[in-house]
Amino acid sequence: MATISNHPQSEEEPKNNEFYDEEEKEEENEDEELEGWDDWEAEDEAGEDGDDEEGSDSNLLCLFCDSRYGSCDALFDHCISSHHFDFRGVRTKLGLDFYGGFKLINYVRSQVAERRCWICGVTCESSQGLQNHKHETFSIEDIKPLWDDDRYLKPFMEDDSLLYTFGEDEEGEGEDDYSASIDKDELMRDLKKYEEICIDDENTGDMIVYNADNSDKNGRKEIAFASNGHLDVAGSSEKASKGKHLRGSFPTLLSKDIKNVNENYFGAYSSYGIHREMISDKVRTDAYRQAILKNPSLLNNAVVMDVGCGTGILSLFAAQAGASRVIAVEASEKMAAVATQIAMDNGLWRSKSQNEGNKHSTGVIEVVQGMVEELDKSSKIQPHSVDVLLSEWMGYCLLYESMLSSVLFARDRWLKPGGAILPDTATIFVAGFGKGGTSVPFWENVYGFNMSCIGKELVGDAAKIPIVDIVDNHDIVTNSTVLQTFDLATMNHDDVDFTASAELEPYSGGSTGMSNDLECQTRLCYGVVLWFETGFTSRFCKEMPVVLSTSPYTPKTHWSQTILTFREPIAMASGKPSGDRLAAIGTEACPATKIQLRVSIARAVEHRSIDISLETAGIGSDGRKCKWPVQIFNLH
Repeated sequence: MATISNHPQSEEEPKNNEFYDEEEKEEENEDEELEGWDDWEAEDEAGEDGDDEEGSDSNLLCLFCDSRYGSCDALFDHCISSHHFDFRGVRTKLGLDFYGGFKLINYVRSQVAERRCWICGVTCESSQGLQNHKHETFSIEDIKPLWDDDRYLKPFMEDDSLLYTFGEDEEGEGEDDYSASIDKDELMRDLKKYEEICIDDENTGDMIVYNADNSDKNGRKEIAFASNGHLDVAGSSEKASKGKHLRGSFPTLLSKDIKNVNENYFGAYSSYGIHREMISDKVRTDAYRQAILKNPSLLNNAVVMDVGCGTGILSLFAAQAGASRVIAVEASEKMAAVATQIAMDNGLWRSKSQNEGNKHSTGVIEVVQGMVEELDKSSKIQPHSVDVLLSEWMGYCLLYESMLSSVLFARDRWLKPGGAILPDTATIFVAGFGKGGTSVPFWENVYGFNMSCIGKELVGDAAKIPIVDIVDNHDIVTNSTVLQTFDLATMNHDDVDFTASAELEPYSGGSTGMSNDLECQTRLCYGVVLWFETGFTSRFCKEMPVVLSTSPYTPKTHWSQTILTFREPIAMASGKPSGDRLAAIGTEACPATKIQLRVSIARAVEHRSIDISLETAGIGSDGRKCKWPVQIFNLH
């Protein structure tokens, strides 16, 4: 397999045609000479401008090193000749618009700053190591998703002149394509507005952007960025004159998009089947019931808010525990009506006249229909008037559905200083699983016939998407360790997105998946499994702390576990086996003694979904390390 590198190639080494146009070879010497003139001109212009802010446009920093240039053409020519990165070629091949190029620049800068290869994600020990790094050939289309993320619309480097000048030097493009000059202040205002709306919306805290690469789902309009930095809606450009776009309409359209997504999301929770599944989950329901009923000093005479009450089961528990008032918030119109009827049928409904001071009714539960972020519009609840904030907000892999953001909003808006939040902690765990955690064993023997080719294909497919399923604890082949912990009483909204590291070692109690003499010592790790625990800790539940666990070692729940499958299984062995020092780490000939993980979980572009990136490295018994390309999973 051919390799390419980030450092200059020898004359004999073929250039990867994804990044280097063969026709440019003849012009390379001439370009290098011109580049020297550009360097001289950049220094001259910088000297003339002094401290003038406009001079920054003539001081463009290379994406990979400290070289500076006076024009984008000179900079990009330098990237080709010195770093073998053809920005213009990549942009043309992928048809990237202005914002696609904008994302690519920020992505490359972010990777280089961490000494990570922007192609395969491998982290190098030094900048020189990054320059010398080689990896297998690849298709540029396959790695486009790495930077096709709206987080890269936020400038990585402050006052990066390249971001608002890289389109100016393009030749042969129409006015509406790449050649439009970008006004820095105007661009930054648009980006700021975009960031506030899409990444950290004050109402939801969710990332809620749809871009032109997404298919039109549920009848939503595609929202795209025009090449001149303005915003456009798919299908509307024909009605507008050339070069003019629906500027200022993006927030309105985006707001409608959010509304549609939320209506679909909350509408799904109008199904009684979902609520039966959740209530029937004995681990889940009993944990909340015990935390509420077994801690009388917390709930007695307390004002309680239940965020996302559904049928109102947790609100009923709170009323049973002696709460003086329970505000049950439910966004689904149907389920809000159902929860109201259930409270009435059980003699616990709090009427409007009671809210206004009528003490004749003994009911305590009032159901408010709407999102918790919009309570001010529909209910007169004093800020910071709630004693206990209660919610069952957890999704698959803990963070799917992004409901935690709503809980944090309610905490900041309605909870009293020092008030209780139940649960108050959440922890994500990780462990490695063996062959038994895949479908391979089933297909190895189907009524006596070998159909393992199907199992191998399914494992390959599983390396592309996360799987939510039950993993038997006997199929765990490593230790389990904490990946990330959240303190719901103190965490910030941005803490929902995180990157964390973990180290896994072989666990002798798991299945092996091996067939040689080292079976008792060596096993194959096919991937990692994630699960979570939420804690009702003694901080608030003083009489009886409770833990709700979705671990493979405890009774199963409707959350199951989340499975991330490696592209290839990694052989592991405890102790220091005498492996082949010439073999690759993680193979049967040279098993790894440890697996190092770097996991990032972030709210995805698609509303209420999450993106998971997985970086994996194996450590051999002799200290050698092998790193595998990063894997990207989307849980939606």
